[in-house]
Order: sequence, then C-alpha cells, then structure tokens
Amino acid sequence: MPISKCPPKSQPPWKEWDQKAQKNGLRHQVHAVNGDRYVGEWKDNMKHGKGTQIWKKKGTIYEGDWKFGKRDGYGTLSRPDKEKGKYRKVYSGWWKGDKKSGYGIQFYGPNEYYEENGNRYEGYWQGGLKNGPGRFFHLDHGQLFEGFWVDNIAKCGTMTDFGRDEAPEPTQFPIPQVEVVDPDGVLEEALAMVKKKDEPSEAGTKRSRRTRRPIPETLRASGENQVRIIQLLKPVEE
Repeated sequence: MPISKCPPKSQPPWKEWDQKAQKNGLRHQVHAVNGDRYVGEWKDNMKHGKGTQIWKKKGTIYEGDWKFGKRDGYGTLSRPDKEKGKYRKVYSGWWKGDKKSGYGIQFYGPNEYYEENGNRYEGYWQGGLKNGPGRFFHLDHGQLFEGFWVDNIAKCGTMTDFGRDEAPEPTQFPIPQVEVVDPDGVLEEALAMVKKKDEPSEAGTKRSRRTRRPIPETLRASGENQVRIIQLLKPVEE
C-alpha cells in the first residue's frame, strides 16, 4: 500500500520576520529611532557583552561592557571636543547598573598643556558618585588632594603642591607646610570619624554629617611648600 507524504507546512511570514528581528550574539550597527547607534553583542534583545554606543544628541560614546541593556563592567566614556575636532576621554573605569561604581578615573576640562586633558579624579565610585579613597589632580593650579570622599564631597585628606611651576594657572602663593606630631594617626582618626557618621546610631538613624570636631592642637605651621589638611570644613572645589 503506497504511503503518501505531506509536504511540510510553511510558517507564516511574520514568524520568519520576528526571528530575524530577535537580537542575539554579535550584531553590526543597529540604529534606534532617535538616531542613537550601537555596535556589539546582544542577548534577548538587550545589549549584553562588549559593545559601543553612540548617542546622537551630544555625540557621546561609550565603549565597554554591557549587562542586560545597561553599562556594567569596565568601560570608557568620551565626548566630542569641537575645538580640537576629536573625542575627549571623560571617564574610564568600572560601572554597575548604568552608573560609575568601583575604581575609575574622571577627567575634567580640555587643556592642551596636559597629555591627559587637565584635571582628573582617580579613585572609587558608588552610585555614580565619588565614594571612598581617591586622588584629585588640580593640574590647572598645580595641586593634588588625596583623601576620602562621601557622596561626591571630600571629607578628609591632604593637599600638596603638585607641578605648580608648570601649571598654566598656578595659585598665587605656595602652600605653607603644616606639621603634625603624628600625621598618619591624626588622619586615620579623622577618617574613622567620617565613616562613623555614616553608620546607623542606636536609634536606627544615621548620625548627622554636620557635626564638626576641633582640629587637634598638635598642628603647628612652618614656611615649607606643603600642607596637610586633616579635616575639611567645606568641600574641595573641582
């Protein structure tokens, strides 16, 4: 008895189109409706893996790691410099959930005199804000601040002259030296005070950050070109 075979049913065209539209793996350039562009890896229709995003409105470029549609991992953010006709690095470091998190370097303002585009911050981030130990190079004025940040505010640390003779806009006078009998111990105490203010109190509320303790009486001034700032009474201007 002859056996008849039915030809396989062809799937509707829309299913084939939908399969082709699903973005997984490495893709060439993908354009968004607003003109943004992305080249890189995808997973379940989301940017995932290595990729480069270009935002049309400001021309900003991000090159680095992605995780489920957000910048996550290590990456570099750059913006166009209209005067020089090329891109200027703004941030290079770690990201989490589309925000700066972990160790990274933030660059401030273009300056032809310096190879790394002027002032910069090197240190730790959390939630897109400076949080933890770090260094801020005020290369335009020839100064360096090394200390501890909480939510973008420098809480304690040391300020020194750094490349002041080569700075394009140096401060009017060198920083006089302030000597401390036990500088490391005093700085550690100030840092512990800053961290303690962020800890929950016995009542379950955070300690007030406005509480100020007097600077130890072990400070005495001299005429050298360096200073140690033990506890800041106002944020460092950037």
